[in-house]
Amino acid sequence: MSIDNPKYQLGSAENKAFLDAARDNLLNFGTHFPSPDGSSYWLGDDGTPWKDRNRATWITCRMTHVYSLGAFVGFPGAQELVDAGLKGLTGALHDDANDGWYPEITPSGDFAPTKQCYAHAFVLLASSSATLLGRPGAAELLKHAQEVFLDKFWDDETGLSVDTWNTEFTELDPYRGLNANMHSVEAFLAVADVTGEEVWRERAGRIIDHVIGWARGNNWRIPEHFHSDWSLDLECNREKPDDQFKPYGATPGHGIEWARLITQWTLSTHRDDKAAAAPYIEAAEQLFNRAVEDAWNADGAPGLVYTTDWDGKPVVHDRMHWTLAEGINTAATLAKVTGKAEYAKWYATFLDYADSTVMDHVNGSWFHQLDRTNQPIGTVWPGKSDLYHATQAMMIPLREASLSIAVAAKQQG
Repeated sequence: MSIDNPKYQLGSAENKAFLDAARDNLLNFGTHFPSPDGSSYWLGDDGTPWKDRNRATWITCRMTHVYSLGAFVGFPGAQELVDAGLKGLTGALHDDANDGWYPEITPSGDFAPTKQCYAHAFVLLASSSATLLGRPGAAELLKHAQEVFLDKFWDDETGLSVDTWNTEFTELDPYRGLNANMHSVEAFLAVADVTGEEVWRERAGRIIDHVIGWARGNNWRIPEHFHSDWSLDLECNREKPDDQFKPYGATPGHGIEWARLITQWTLSTHRDDKAAAAPYIEAAEQLFNRAVEDAWNADGAPGLVYTTDWDGKPVVHDRMHWTLAEGINTAATLAKVTGKAEYAKWYATFLDYADSTVMDHVNGSWFHQLDRTNQPIGTVWPGKSDLYHATQAMMIPLREASLSIAVAAKQQG
């Protein structure tokens, strides 16, 4: 490891140059994502679209968001790619009969069942970024997405988002989960920043208070899965521990990601009240430190394991690229906010590992999944589906931590 290299040092000119170049590599990789109807293809190992796979709303949203970020930093052709994504979100992916957005559409044009909070949170994120960019139809899409989310997914009584409906929005699944709530927080903060409607930031804070309470009572390992009354389901998916969206046990990457979102919410909510901010920043540090202690080099090789049991022992040893990306984001954020050298060291450590092992310097983008010996595999995440986590990891460390990334990119370039 060469973490003393200036290009991994937060705040250095060499670090900025490295991040900007890696960002542009990602943006160049993903330009072939749009299908003719605007929905996003799943990208293969070299960026070629895998046209035989379903086209997902959440991936379309992520690509729309990412190329909005690209537009703010002057990436050529980004605005046209944003428009392509908006075409998919206002057209093929939208359910005109029952409202809301399908989770996926098939190569033949049929739709997958259910309506998922996870996907709808990303519609909020994508439409807010495109609205900030001023793309045609984006503001109308954002307004509609807000209405659907509040009507179908936001439970104002509990202060949390529900998870999954049937396609017709007539039957709510009893499962409740924090993955969708995490992306709800991300989206709510973006909507608040773009629209000025602070009630969205308040909603994010209500979710965050729940999550901190659950994490504090569980040794800072966040419970992910719940029953309909929000009682814990700690054994969920024990028989399928590497599930893409509902893995068994603790997911260190989510602990890391929550830590950054909590910090962003805190800085934007309590910017002038250090006493009010302190317990939230402390919680963010606890989450990050617990996750890294459990997951980094947990089996004798560098990398962050995907999941652990409730005692912090690895369950799924594979390394997912998104976990590392969130590690880069959060380490940079905590280093800037707390001034502690340990977080700057983690930032350098994660960037060094990304550069040497996870970035694909031959075909572009990042390997999305590696095994415990750091060899690329595709059992959970074949190909390179989208750019969202990696691109944000190349942009967030350079920008204001209290702002959603699209707003920060617009303001700071």
